[in-house]
Amino acid sequence: MVAVCMVLVGPSAPSGALFAGSRPAGAVRDVVPNRVMTWNICNPCEVSDVHRAAEIAAYAPQVVGLQEACVRDVERIREYLENLHGLVYHVEYGTVLRKWGRCGGTPWSPGAYGQAILSAAPMTDPVAVEYPDGGSEDRGYMAVTTTVGDRSVRVFNTHLAQRRQEAVRTDQTRVLAAELARHDRAILLGDLNAVPDAPELGGIWALATDADPQCRPSPTGTCGPTTDWQTKFDYVFLRGIVPLEHRVLPSPYSDHHLLHTDLDLT
Repeated sequence: MVAVCMVLVGPSAPSGALFAGSRPAGAVRDVVPNRVMTWNICNPCEVSDVHRAAEIAAYAPQVVGLQEACVRDVERIREYLENLHGLVYHVEYGTVLRKWGRCGGTPWSPGAYGQAILSAAPMTDPVAVEYPDGGSEDRGYMAVTTTVGDRSVRVFNTHLAQRRQEAVRTDQTRVLAAELARHDRAILLGDLNAVPDAPELGGIWALATDADPQCRPSPTGTCGPTTDWQTKFDYVFLRGIVPLEHRVLPSPYSDHHLLHTDLDLT
């Protein structure tokens, strides 16, 4: 019976002791109150959620935007963050499709896939929007209002159409920019699948700046790569907010790097 349960649950699930509520010494930890992170966690990939949780916990951001996120992976990650690292997060989802090949489950009940936001503070007014045209795969954005530092901020999280689909991304950023423009103070996290000087990102650049002060939408900007193929596709865009420190952190557990930024919200 034990062997059968192990097969059904899978190697990424927390142990029974963790589910029973045990926590590490010194829990609960505090998050860094003005830190936000974005990370495409890579699905489907043969990666343990315990390692993904450890990567997030190493930097303890107040808000995390995840792309290529399966709901059941995110739930495991949250459990590991709390039970192994003493970090407690709320969660909201921006599901765009249900796909067995992406997220497992069963053929008649496949797992949900899309974006997710983890926040140490409660979130309100969540929205999940699927773009009218996702390109080769359904894509969308989500948004919540939550606390960053001690200020209320609208936080967006998106994943745009895959490479070589510039026209589709142009339409997607038009939808996203119209919503972003409604807020004087906002953070946009995500994998935009476009380099900084790509024409389709023009509408976003007109409204916000990259958290990396050296990164600008011009060939002379020094935008460091955020992927294993040495391209910048991942962004922390800020509207009405000043960055303090920005870091790009390669990870062995995804083909995208983690980005985190500390913010001045005074």
